[in-house]
Amino acid sequence: MSTVTDTQRKAPAGERVADWADGRLGIYGLAKSNMRKIFPDHWSFMLGEICLYSFIIIILTGVYLTLFFHPSMNEVVYHGPYAPLQGVRMSEAYASTMNISFEVRGGLLIRQIHHWAALIFLAGMLVHMMRVFFTGAFRKPREVNWLFGFLLFMLGMFTGFTGYSLPDDLLSGTGVRFMEGVLLSIPVVGSYLAMFLYGGEFPGGDFVARFYSVHVLLLPGIMLGLLVAHLILVFYHKHTQFAGPGRTNNNVVGMPLLPVYMAKAGGFFFLVFGVIAVIAAVASINPIWAMGPYRPDQVSTGAQPDWYMGFSEGLVRIMPGWEINAWGHTLVLGVFIPIVIFPLVLVAIAVYPFLEAWVTGDKREHHILDRPRNVPTRTAFGAAWISLYLILLVGGGNDLWATHFHLSINSITWFVRIFMFAGPVLVFIFTKRWCLGLQRRDRDKVLHGRESGVIKRLPHGEFVEIHEPLKPAQMHTLTAHEQYKPLEIGPTVDENGVERKVSRLQKLKARLSNGYYGGESQIEKPTAEEYQEITSGHGHH
Repeated sequence: MSTVTDTQRKAPAGERVADWADGRLGIYGLAKSNMRKIFPDHWSFMLGEICLYSFIIIILTGVYLTLFFHPSMNEVVYHGPYAPLQGVRMSEAYASTMNISFEVRGGLLIRQIHHWAALIFLAGMLVHMMRVFFTGAFRKPREVNWLFGFLLFMLGMFTGFTGYSLPDDLLSGTGVRFMEGVLLSIPVVGSYLAMFLYGGEFPGGDFVARFYSVHVLLLPGIMLGLLVAHLILVFYHKHTQFAGPGRTNNNVVGMPLLPVYMAKAGGFFFLVFGVIAVIAAVASINPIWAMGPYRPDQVSTGAQPDWYMGFSEGLVRIMPGWEINAWGHTLVLGVFIPIVIFPLVLVAIAVYPFLEAWVTGDKREHHILDRPRNVPTRTAFGAAWISLYLILLVGGGNDLWATHFHLSINSITWFVRIFMFAGPVLVFIFTKRWCLGLQRRDRDKVLHGRESGVIKRLPHGEFVEIHEPLKPAQMHTLTAHEQYKPLEIGPTVDENGVERKVSRLQKLKARLSNGYYGGESQIEKPTAEEYQEITSGHGHH
């Protein structure tokens, strides 16, 4: 009888496969160094995860829908189960979408999940970008990642537009007609772009097939690449974190990627998927059977794009119908000017990180986030941008506001025209003053403590409220932020009386810097000496 020693036993099959892969790919070494990477824990960081999980849901449901959708504009006669459209001529694209909705098992639910996930993806992207903006998470070394996020948002908008244009129903056809008008308003090349996109005079015979290729291949492929690059940079730069005890620019306080963070992330994915599925099951969206197939001579009542495109439509609706006719050509300013303003409003957010770095002259790396109140000018700019977006969104739905609230559509249009200029200015001023008020409140809390609500009567009859001193951790959070000093040009004449040349760019930079951080743009933090003086008993209750 022979025996086999432990050294002669073969390793389990799974271990042998892992050893083989590690010897060729270095997986074990890579995993060992990165799987215990620390991530901070804060509720606002889940906004990015919502975007990621919504994108995954979009891809999964989109693959399912492609199995049944026919991207063709060939005309057919409908003989499906939906009685009101029996015998109606329509495109194959519309007929196949009807088939998905009424005949494919689970097709309508998948359609609705796909559409709702797209809306939540873009809404999550906008809120996530605003969180990054207001907290200063875009600062060095994350400027490139900010641009990746901006491009993802822009591409998501156009992917959504091409997506809801595919069914070729009356609502989506109206949106496609809107896009044709936008293209035709572009001088010189507009008509060529329209002919290329539609394959002929509108509506052409190829635009569904072309939109389909762009929607399922081109834009998602670019977005997937940007998303992977975005996540790699997040992993490489390490995650930002809010100020707190023990948190510095050189460390991260939080949970390891494995097993804690991955377990929470996995559960959160199914939670997001479940919420979207419930919304899709109970809230109807894009009921194409109620609108019918697209006909160029018809427009559906109350036609509205999805919310992320309502901003651009608002610009077009409030613009006067100006035209320039010269040499047999017409330049439609009522459409051309809005489509020039539309990207400029978005690009203003894209370039902001570089503008702020130039104004402050700050070249350091930042891994600690700002509280929005501690950077009033930046917070006010962000709030003003959001107010402009919302005001133009009202303009994009001026007909629905008029019918639902029994208002004059002309009054709504003039309201939007006026407040698209006045509104952001008022919001900027209000937000900045609000932030300064919150800074004063934080300063008082540090110096005098938290109001306890307990009233005490002193021996001589005076009533005072007892203030509880803040805990060290709370005081650290309220005083950890850094306060910039405005840049100064300095003396323009040296000690020898020689005048130093100061360029206009330097003067502009100093003026902007003073507007950001000079005067009453920030409240000075309490110093240790002030705290000691007040807490030593002089006037402190």
